[in-house]
Amino acid sequence: MVMNSKTIPIPIAIDGSRVESMFQLEPKQKVYVRATSGWFSAWRWIMVWLTQLVFYGLPWVSWHGRQAVLFDLAQQRFFLFGLVLYPQDLIYLTLLMVLAALALFFVTTVAGRIWCGFSCPQTVYTKLFVWVEHLTEGKPHARKALDSRTWDAEKLLRKGSKQALWLGISLWTGFTFVGYFTPIQSLARALPDLSMGPWDSFWVLFYGLFTYLNAGYLREQVCKHMCPYARFQSAMFDRDTLIIGYDSARGDARGPRSRSIDHKAIGLGDCTDCTLCVQVCPTGIDIRDGLQSNCIGCAACIDACDGVMDQMKYPRGLIRYSSLNGLTHGWSTSTLRQRMLRWRVLAYGLLLCLLTAALVIGLNHRSPFRLDVIRDRGVMARTLHDGSIENVYRLHLMNATEQTQRYQVEAVGLAGLSMVSPVQVSLAPIEAKTMAVGVQLPAKQAESQSGKTLQMQFRVSQVGDGDDGAQLLENTTFYVPR
Repeated sequence: MVMNSKTIPIPIAIDGSRVESMFQLEPKQKVYVRATSGWFSAWRWIMVWLTQLVFYGLPWVSWHGRQAVLFDLAQQRFFLFGLVLYPQDLIYLTLLMVLAALALFFVTTVAGRIWCGFSCPQTVYTKLFVWVEHLTEGKPHARKALDSRTWDAEKLLRKGSKQALWLGISLWTGFTFVGYFTPIQSLARALPDLSMGPWDSFWVLFYGLFTYLNAGYLREQVCKHMCPYARFQSAMFDRDTLIIGYDSARGDARGPRSRSIDHKAIGLGDCTDCTLCVQVCPTGIDIRDGLQSNCIGCAACIDACDGVMDQMKYPRGLIRYSSLNGLTHGWSTSTLRQRMLRWRVLAYGLLLCLLTAALVIGLNHRSPFRLDVIRDRGVMARTLHDGSIENVYRLHLMNATEQTQRYQVEAVGLAGLSMVSPVQVSLAPIEAKTMAVGVQLPAKQAESQSGKTLQMQFRVSQVGDGDDGAQLLENTTFYVPR
């Protein structure tokens, strides 16, 4: 029987008719990631601070006296700076998510898993937590030695400091996350005396624990085994997609050498087999083995390899951003750029432009108010003493703007229709109101429509100062009893 390095045999145990598995997964080996510096490392840190500045800072931004970005689930409203969306605007949120997915497909088709390497929350928080680990426990060899030694005062202090910082970052992350759904200033006021609501407290702790486990312990296992993106990315890759690749034609045969000798004269390539590219990889892979699903595109191996090339006075780019075709044929950077404009990239780009335009046009043409008409279920229709017919409706009117507005409500669409009393309503900013209204049809018109259900509309018009002539028609029916 052929055994692989990922499994170890265990005895077969038979208990009645039960047979246990013959194999179990090999225990996870901790990856001690070595720090690196370089152009790509600098950009990773820029993205860490930029994304966290936006994430932690955005809930504290005010807009016209309220939180600029807030998913107000209790009131069923979504505030996005000057935009207020309601459940009826779900189409815009859906379109926004489709745009985000298409943007990810577009970026992946062009540049592989660059999102994973530079902007994914898992990558960002893992880098933050590793940085804390580096501050408190030292470099990889020092961390490995610390883990293997017995517990003493120094180990307790270093491990305790790391855990305290990890927990602080995790809990603040959970607090900020909940602040996008509950006004963060009210959460901050409730924090000192621990008077937050039960659900707010639960989600702060849950999201904080999630961050703590993922970034502190699971790390590369999330990317390798839990994230679905690594599994379906191959559907978006082709041979012209930019990936991080090792130039085997230039690098092989590998081997150590002195800088003073001509390595080509003894049959060696440019790769010194220093394994730094493996030591700096957050998922622990060897990029020299070719394209792998576990590569998250962080480019740490490029910085490490370029540093070695500089020391050996060899040209940079032994490990570089290229494509499968580029590595195979030795294409130049200009050729790689030309190959980016292929049909798949153009299709994704065109879809992105069309959907973005549709979203912008749709948002610009949104009505500044909403109207929902509900028939009164208690009384379909009633005949009054003068023979006229009355139907009762419940109107739910929402002011979707952030200014006080006045509206005129009318019943139209049938000759002779009239409201029981003229309806004019004033709504405060982002206020909704439900009201009952009666609509009557004179006896003369009702006689010829006996037993019929007639089509009619409610028309709502914006009135008063600043009236821009906005109107809204909502279809409904008028029932004439026999």
